[in-house]
Amino acid sequence: MNQFKQQQSGFTLVEIAIVLVIIGLLLGGVLKGQELINSAKVKNMIGDFRSVSSLVYAYQDRFKVFPGDQTQAQLDNAFGVAAGAPCTPAGASCALNNGRIDGTWDAGNASGAGVATDETSVFWQHVRLANLTTGPTALADTAFRPRNADGGFIGIEMSGVALAPYISTLTRGSFFVCSAGILGRYVRQIDTTMDDGNTAGGSVQVVVAGAARGTAAVATTAINDGTQYTVCAAF
Repeated sequence: MNQFKQQQSGFTLVEIAIVLVIIGLLLGGVLKGQELINSAKVKNMIGDFRSVSSLVYAYQDRFKVFPGDQTQAQLDNAFGVAAGAPCTPAGASCALNNGRIDGTWDAGNASGAGVATDETSVFWQHVRLANLTTGPTALADTAFRPRNADGGFIGIEMSGVALAPYISTLTRGSFFVCSAGILGRYVRQIDTTMDDGNTAGGSVQVVVAGAARGTAAVATTAINDGTQYTVCAAF
């Protein structure tokens, strides 16, 4: 019986090397793409902080008062009676036109609708009525409060009221802008770009999302990439 020699064929070293190079290029492209997406998110979030501060200054320059802190007569004069802009926050602070934006940065319910008793909430209505930014002007709108690129709420709060004990070591400023639900992988880059890279000190500080007011800021070394945080910046 004739025996046939069986020949086995396989990939050569050159072919294997080519495949590995292709896989490396593909992985590199994916990682680079993810890096670009992350960088874009960080730039967007940093833009949020700076945009809110610009809204305050632009509104003051035009109306000589803080958005959210006007009498009804001032609002009617600025936007017309038909605009229906409210000015009855907690107590009589709105009517007194006391030169503050009273209330907490996160005023509003879980759906995002505004709370008419907080100047920090009607702040958004006033800057939109002034055409300084876009968004709904009806406080009851479920999309009333703006959100960042990670879907967290953005808000403003004046110094010396409720935020001071929230992050007790935050550098003093005229007001603070806070943005919630930001993943740790973005937090460090935001602080490095806007401040000193120390998330527990300076003008930009961080607490775990949902932390009680008075909670100490989280150190940079303790930031977890997959954990959500609230970032506050002083202006």
